[in-house]
Amino acid sequence: MSSVLLCSSPVHGHVAPLLSVASHLAATGHRVRFLTGARYRAAVERTGAEFLPLPAGADFDDSALDREFPDRMDHKGLDQLRYDLREVFLRPLPDQVTAIDAALAAEPTDAVLAEMLFIGAAALALRPRSSRPMLVSLGIVPLSLKSRHAAPFGLGLHPMPGPIGRLRNGFLNVALEKVVFGSVQRYAQRVHRTATGRALPGFVLDWPSWTDAIVQFTVRGFEYPRPDRDRLVHFVGPVSRGGAGDETLPEWWGELSAGRPVVHVTQGTVANQDYSALIRPTMAALAGDDVLVVVSTGGRPVESLEGPLPPNVRVASYLPYDLLLPLTDVMVTNGGYGGVQFALRHGVPVVVAGTSEDKIEVSARVAWSGVGVNLKTDTPTADAVGTAVREVLARPDYRKAAERIGAEILAAPGPAGLAALIAR
Repeated sequence: MSSVLLCSSPVHGHVAPLLSVASHLAATGHRVRFLTGARYRAAVERTGAEFLPLPAGADFDDSALDREFPDRMDHKGLDQLRYDLREVFLRPLPDQVTAIDAALAAEPTDAVLAEMLFIGAAALALRPRSSRPMLVSLGIVPLSLKSRHAAPFGLGLHPMPGPIGRLRNGFLNVALEKVVFGSVQRYAQRVHRTATGRALPGFVLDWPSWTDAIVQFTVRGFEYPRPDRDRLVHFVGPVSRGGAGDETLPEWWGELSAGRPVVHVTQGTVANQDYSALIRPTMAALAGDDVLVVVSTGGRPVESLEGPLPPNVRVASYLPYDLLLPLTDVMVTNGGYGGVQFALRHGVPVVVAGTSEDKIEVSARVAWSGVGVNLKTDTPTADAVGTAVREVLARPDYRKAAERIGAEILAAPGPAGLAALIAR
């Protein structure tokens, strides 16, 4: 069996899918070491992998980003994305490179698997293949691979076919790299040169194209076609398949089967401090409708949702998705990659309201694939949410598209597909 090193930034949405990979690889006899933040030690060890701590300079507490990065909330939209790339993902690069080298020196390693925002792995990609293990980039966010057939990552633009589309994409790629993210690229060059003594050969966000393979945690039906990059990309489907869990079901659970359409709304487990972003508008929008609105507070106490609630609202801190989603008619979400694909796995259409981080790209793919409605904002009005939910409930095309993607997800190999790639 192989010896594998997994590398992840200490961010929940990045670590979580890699925990599923670690669990599968360890259970099938591979030697697995997992390099990430101290907050995830227990979660890593539960998979059967050995935990390797990131150096202090590369570690932070992602549950308190405002404290760790006090300037972050001063930035919005693309400006916040630039800030995150510089401060959250690029600044740790030298310490990440040091940690990878220490792990490789400690014992023979057959493969290094790094999520695409663990950018220290770019330094490993630039070394001769004869002097390093196999390197695989893991796609835990929508594919950002540069292509003539897709607009650059971060703009939320759908593909445009034909010569005009390729011309548009070429222009936008240059503009994005030289202007929009020009300061990020210059910073990346400085940091990478400090860590390695050499320059990056291209745009920093395209570093996965320098690896031996990209394994994308989705299916082809939920990703833009890139025929010029097909050789490099392997689609294995989502690797986090959910689970019923062992939580006690809320006393109102039986109402989910009472015949009313069920609308589930969540802001995920990270961006859930301000319920006025999505949960409250959804409750207000549907208060007078003959639907059951099921709210998850993403781990926060139910009591944190203060004030009187509409009579058709039910609330829980956590809900087991493998039990909830088969009973759900529409999911309203801020567009987390994993959460959207949980819904699609069960053929549930979605209404998305997210433009920060990678959510602008997830939301764009929701509209492009026909599985739901993209509200194109982080803070939709109640009217906008209500109109979108009613449209999705009224038009069966959305559910048919979600079921099509769901069938593709169920047929995908998941972590076993990644293991097979390593074996080959």
